[in-house]
Amino acid sequence: MIETSGGGETLSAAEARRMALAAQGFSRRRPALPSARHLHAAMARMGVLQIDSVNVFARSHYLPLFSRLGGYDPALLDRAFLSRPTPSRAGRYTEYIAHEATFLPVEDWPLWGFRRQAFRDKRGAFWGQSSSARSLDWIRAELRDRGPSRPAEIRGDAPRGRGGWWEWDEAKHALEYLWRIGEVAIAGRDGFERRYALAEDVVPAELLGRDRPPAEAIGELVRRAARAHGVATAADIADYYRIKDRTAVLAAIGDLVDAGELTPVRVRGWERGGRPIPAWRHADAALPRRIDAAAILTPFDPVVWFRDRALRAFQLDYRIEIYTPAAKRRYGYYSLPVLVGDRISARLDLKADRAARTLLVQSAWWEPQARPAADTERIAAELRAAAAWQGLEKVSVSGWGDAADELADAMAGHPERVGRHDVGRTDRVPPGV
Repeated sequence: MIETSGGGETLSAAEARRMALAAQGFSRRRPALPSARHLHAAMARMGVLQIDSVNVFARSHYLPLFSRLGGYDPALLDRAFLSRPTPSRAGRYTEYIAHEATFLPVEDWPLWGFRRQAFRDKRGAFWGQSSSARSLDWIRAELRDRGPSRPAEIRGDAPRGRGGWWEWDEAKHALEYLWRIGEVAIAGRDGFERRYALAEDVVPAELLGRDRPPAEAIGELVRRAARAHGVATAADIADYYRIKDRTAVLAAIGDLVDAGELTPVRVRGWERGGRPIPAWRHADAALPRRIDAAAILTPFDPVVWFRDRALRAFQLDYRIEIYTPAAKRRYGYYSLPVLVGDRISARLDLKADRAARTLLVQSAWWEPQARPAADTERIAAELRAAAAWQGLEKVSVSGWGDAADELADAMAGHPERVGRHDVGRTDRVPPGV
């Protein structure tokens, strides 16, 4: 129950977690047959979907929708986010640096004028080659003539003379720069390769040249970030869309408090140096009595992508170990946090061995908030669902990690619930990738 005193509302740490998870859609029952409508609704709650190329289990941008919706058809995401717009059908989403590289609604184009301008202002730092003007002009002309194109297609027509001004890295740099300043937009992908196009070939004409003033745009993004978090600190809100202007963020928070959209709250345990960290609750934030979700998360899920918040709210101290030598990894190559109820209960290092049609649980570890007796069966069930979603027929559990034995025993002990998934055991040493 929320406490109220002269200093305003006070939430327990568990209440804050439930509020945050509800804002991200985890209080909702997963649909029996996820459809495009469910995908768009989940995207509307998140606002952005971070893109990542690592494909050990599944690429990161596919996972948040699985975490929220269950076993949806990945082709739904491909059609919505990766397909190329046509003259008769504008795309619903495009890509921009809205957190890191993310998918976001194309209708949000006017909100990002301030960031595009910031890239223009930093052109000297971003673009240092002496031949930059020729490269930019050539890229513009290529895209104007050929329409949406993969970099490899542009590369094939690259000018190569005895003077040799052309270098492919320079052209790629030009594409990325023009994308950041808004002259170029992303017109879908082929597999994981971007198609670049002039912005007018991707963004509806009524949105071009309609950039919102910076203070107004940041105010709207702060409002969205606060709503997506449910309850959040200023740092949490700023990180959601990577807004570095703290003064502008605090001003926007103040405006939203004055408008009644945000309410100052205190969250027990959210402290620094023994003093409470100021936090705010969004007016739309619901506080469910319980969260009944079980979900495998990507490290780039909005619930945990800001490491300070993940540690403060979920006691999840996370670092990616991709670049750590295998022998020195603590948890595994690309371990995924596992949500059970309102707690991060475990982390699993998963790999899809598609040739063997097997989901490999390369390591399994309990987190500080774990309740192994209650959580093991739910995590095992989620692993079976994850394997089925990826079209895998078996699950093999390594002995690496303090949760591995319990997890393997839980899966093997219920063959009637494993269905088509066989449970195996692999080596007991840290696996390489």
